[in-house]
Amino acid sequence: MKRKEGKAIAAGYRHSVALRIDGTVLAIGDNKYGECDVSDWYDIISVAAGSAHIGSSHTVGLKKDGTVIATGWNKYGQCEVEDWKDVVSIAAGWRRTVAIKTDGTVLAVGQNNEGQCNVGDWENVVVVSAGDWHTIGLKLDGTTASVGNNRYGQCNLSDWHDLMGVAAGYLHTVGLKSDGTVIAVGSNKDDQCEVSGWKNLVAISAGSNHTVGLKSDGSVVAVGRNNEGQCDVSDWRDIFTVSAGCAHTLGLKADGTIVATGRNDEGQCDVSEWSGIGLPGN
Repeated sequence: MKRKEGKAIAAGYRHSVALRIDGTVLAIGDNKYGECDVSDWYDIISVAAGSAHIGSSHTVGLKKDGTVIATGWNKYGQCEVEDWKDVVSIAAGWRRTVAIKTDGTVLAVGQNNEGQCNVGDWENVVVVSAGDWHTIGLKLDGTTASVGNNRYGQCNLSDWHDLMGVAAGYLHTVGLKSDGTVIAVGSNKDDQCEVSGWKNLVAISAGSNHTVGLKSDGSVVAVGRNNEGQCDVSDWRDIFTVSAGCAHTLGLKADGTIVATGRNDEGQCDVSEWSGIGLPGN
């Protein structure tokens, strides 16, 4: 298992972020706390978008030198990442930021009332995902580590194995197995865990109450809450990667453009004119 590559798109609560192949960043949507103030960012190799249900969010960028920058709401210190070094992967959840270092250990800052930042003893982690109240790490051997709220069993992952991807949502967790099938645990009020029939998946993403999967043929599947059209992805084609936010979904196409569906009250889906999106060097 290789370390996960950077993320070129990120859907937050009410904003969207995209990484251009030249290492600069675009952001659109709610900017009440400066979460879209990324126009001066450069040398970025991965982006992440955090959220909060009260409408306050933050945005995180991983630079090619292994340092991290962040902008937006910072009440819980979720943007206090300026001292981080040797980072290879980042994730942003509700009121916190998480990162993997080159040695496979994990850093976390932000709200920790449920223990969701208690990752100091994690080792050999290759993928990390931050949900609203819990944090999931995928280890080198295909097993997982989890901390935080477990009210709905979203951290009951001890029997999971042979994984190549994980995604943490509001109150559910999704795992992508090496054979392309998907498993999920946690709250299933909106059928966001109904993924047992999925096959030939190459990537997954978990929103607040919906789950999105990318198939090997570039098509996309989604289950869960669809009150704002966040699961209306059946006609998407030639998709390279996906990102599920609170109530909207982004898809990066192979040609470097983006498609979006779902809540757009703050303009977070107005990405049709974006181009040149992708991981630098690819």
